[in-house]
Amino acid sequence: MGVNGLSPRLFPEPPVIDTNHSLWNSLAQPHNPPLSRDLEVDVAVIGGGYTGLSSAYHLALAEPRKIVVVLEARGVGNGASGRNGGMLLPNTADAYMHILSDPERHRRVYSLTVESMRRLVALAQASSVENAVNPVGALKTCDSRQASDRARAYVDKAGALGIPVEFWEKEKITAALGANTYEGAVFDRNAGYVHPIKLVQVLKLAAEAAGATVHEDSPVQGIEEGPILRLHLSGGQTVKARSLILATNAYTPRLGYFRNAIAPIYNYIAATSPLSEQQLASVGWRSRLPFHDSKRLVHYLGLTRDNRIHIGGGSAAYAFSDGVNERPDSGAIAQLHQELMRLYPMLKESKLEVAWDGLVDMTLDWAPLVGVTGKYGNIFYGLGYCGHGVNLAFLFGRIIADLETGRAQAWSGLPFLNHRAPYIPNEPFRWLGIEGEIAYSRFAR
Repeated sequence: MGVNGLSPRLFPEPPVIDTNHSLWNSLAQPHNPPLSRDLEVDVAVIGGGYTGLSSAYHLALAEPRKIVVVLEARGVGNGASGRNGGMLLPNTADAYMHILSDPERHRRVYSLTVESMRRLVALAQASSVENAVNPVGALKTCDSRQASDRARAYVDKAGALGIPVEFWEKEKITAALGANTYEGAVFDRNAGYVHPIKLVQVLKLAAEAAGATVHEDSPVQGIEEGPILRLHLSGGQTVKARSLILATNAYTPRLGYFRNAIAPIYNYIAATSPLSEQQLASVGWRSRLPFHDSKRLVHYLGLTRDNRIHIGGGSAAYAFSDGVNERPDSGAIAQLHQELMRLYPMLKESKLEVAWDGLVDMTLDWAPLVGVTGKYGNIFYGLGYCGHGVNLAFLFGRIIADLETGRAQAWSGLPFLNHRAPYIPNEPFRWLGIEGEIAYSRFAR
């Protein structure tokens, strides 16, 4: 059988879920009551983030007679949905600012993700939650002349496909962002930013209004497959369901699925205290546009409504056997501060007031996954977003709903539908490979 085959038994994953310590989580709402009894439903959704809530919303909307329940281990948005960097981007991570082998497919995926983003904006604007989604555009900045040349070439090719992106020269970037370190940038008017927890609230309200039920503090610990699935909760309750949706992203391997398809990687984010008007003026970030750089271990930055700068990325880490770390790495946070000072040296006296980390789900080819699995073809999933989950999770919720209700034909031919991710081996090869990839990415351009 070998070490790779024995590894899951030798190194079992800890059934632990880390806590959301993000700046955004201060606006989290009180939890719904946990599930307190056995239940029989049509569709059970595990995970109360963007994917799970979007799936529940679209399912309940399409099939009002179906009983749909969302089971969240802690509070909705506790995972990546409630602690991300807020970037709202079109396309998938593997094809972002990069045209793959089929230009027409690239155009189709771009258009599809933009159309989904517009649906998300409309849903947010119709809700009682203010300023959850802000479709103001975003910049991808280039850290080198080579990256700038690649960006310019992409803009030319994308323009020929009708994709409305613009190349910005250094002077225009400096005027917009204040930072004068970038050689070029691509502006995409169809991008923007979100307030992560507010967007969770938008989707929760929409799912409940459509007829779905959301139970928080209801962790699922085991799944029995069959024509009727049985979900076993930590409190002893059992949920029987005809269909199951895995909306657990980086935590999915803890339930026994997709361990060899995704790697849970730690990502780090920090935010300054609110800047004074004088400090903000000295920074020169007049456009307030969110932006992210061209490094392989990308940095992404945004400016909150109360004038905090938040910066994320840069460093990444993997814990052996998909472990959980409840404390942000001080070295990673120091690196974020160093990058912020490089961009805005006038803030040298400013400190990062709050910092947090958490798991994101990565695939080796940077391509996301949505589809159906299980012995009985009744387990649906969406994961592997690789940093593009804010928009893709909402779209994948819609796709999952169509797959579950037999309306899959509209999505045929899309590269992420039932995509098979490259194989990730078990420990210790898993740890060695991922650490090697992270080390390579620190120096790659």
